[in-house]
Amino acid sequence: MHNKKSKSRRNFLKKSGIIGTGVFIVPRHVLGGVGYTAPSDQLALAAVGSGGKGRSDISNAYQDGKNKVIALCDVDPSQASSSYNTHPNANKYIDYREMLDKEKDIDALTISTPDHNHAKVAYDCMTMGIHVYVQKPLTHTIAEARLLSKTAEKYKIVTQMGNQGGSSIGVPKIEEWIDKGKVGKVHTIYAWTNRPVWPQGIDHPAANKSKKPSTLNWDLWLGTSKSKPYSPGLHPFDWRGFWEYGTGALGDIGCHILDAPYKALQLGYPSSVECSATNVFKKMWIPEYTPEGCPISSMATLDYKNSPHNKDGIKLIWMDGGLTPTIPEEVKEEFIMNFDAGNSSGIMMIGNKGVITSEIYANNPTLYVKGEDPVVFSTRNQPNVNNVHASTWTEACKAGFDSRQHKGLTSSFDYSGPFTETVIMGNLALRSRDLRNIVSTNSNGRQKLNYYGRKKLLWDGENMKITNLDEANSYVSKTYRKGWELPI
Repeated sequence: MHNKKSKSRRNFLKKSGIIGTGVFIVPRHVLGGVGYTAPSDQLALAAVGSGGKGRSDISNAYQDGKNKVIALCDVDPSQASSSYNTHPNANKYIDYREMLDKEKDIDALTISTPDHNHAKVAYDCMTMGIHVYVQKPLTHTIAEARLLSKTAEKYKIVTQMGNQGGSSIGVPKIEEWIDKGKVGKVHTIYAWTNRPVWPQGIDHPAANKSKKPSTLNWDLWLGTSKSKPYSPGLHPFDWRGFWEYGTGALGDIGCHILDAPYKALQLGYPSSVECSATNVFKKMWIPEYTPEGCPISSMATLDYKNSPHNKDGIKLIWMDGGLTPTIPEEVKEEFIMNFDAGNSSGIMMIGNKGVITSEIYANNPTLYVKGEDPVVFSTRNQPNVNNVHASTWTEACKAGFDSRQHKGLTSSFDYSGPFTETVIMGNLALRSRDLRNIVSTNSNGRQKLNYYGRKKLLWDGENMKITNLDEANSYVSKTYRKGWELPI
């Protein structure tokens, strides 16, 4: 197996330097100068999805030559030209399966595809012993997140989800304030964002084969999703607003915003979820029905009953599309003054003694306690979190599974898997909201509809099951195209 081969190579080099055989070992800094990294200490890297966010992901893992990039894959080479130019010696592929078949020396790999293909690519890599860094959200469905967590443990894979804010110095500061009881028992969390900033709340774009870019392999882009003709308005970015490929505003930005409260409060699985969403009206009295598209704005409320920080339960309220919470009066003035007015996403954690706020990526957390001056913990001068998040992963890959470096990762799949399940849970409620049947139709053709999924859904986290609406369980997983299946 490939990982055994790579591990053996590294172990041999380590042992030979320690044990020796009578041959004098010249220190690497003498041979290569200060900062020199011996080839034996470099990870052999690859990328699936090499353009867009994939460009920065593989670049941050590369670490200016500390590691080497041996292969790059993208279904549309025109989108990946920057990565190709930066790593001209890397072998280039369109189909990641061909790359995995031919490239036997890959140690670790970044995955920056659309959401619907994350799990399939990651699973295939992990079962081959390849360490993986997967963009957020980790997966497209709850069942996929559970699968990847178990697979990482089974195959001893070093993993990281690409929610780089998890490596912000703001996260441990928030944890510290919570652990010291600075705001008492947190009972309510608000999280909000201005996303979506792409088209959303609309029908799936109509097919138009003539507009397909000549460089794009559309069938490979579809991957796990059902086969259909090319539709403009999906590639390379606007797919986020459609359930078949994306996870909406919550999936896109929730992993960046919710990480700090989820981690600090040890939230675990929610016990229930309910939601609301904005209706769009193009005709009088008749709301648009777009079950394939994510809503233009929404709110999801999740209840947590198992947090060790509040046995009475914690309520998490997510808002997107520009919706924002009411700011508590006791912190209103200070909040407005100290919170970055240009920042359109954030969190507010309300306890019985005070409030903690932060911007996206856990930036600039602020502590408000009634009768005291606000405490602002500045993250302005912290190291680049994108770089830190990737470099700690590559160093953990070198150290190996269960190493100190691995245990120190902020978004390894043992954490980010359950965390992603919470994020995707909100989307399960939003999709269930569109479940309906026709009660009656009057003489004018106007229908009376029953939206039977619009209620609080009760969740059995251990068994990944909605217990009071069986139809909602169809959104726990999904149907895979033949040849792209996963063992779910």
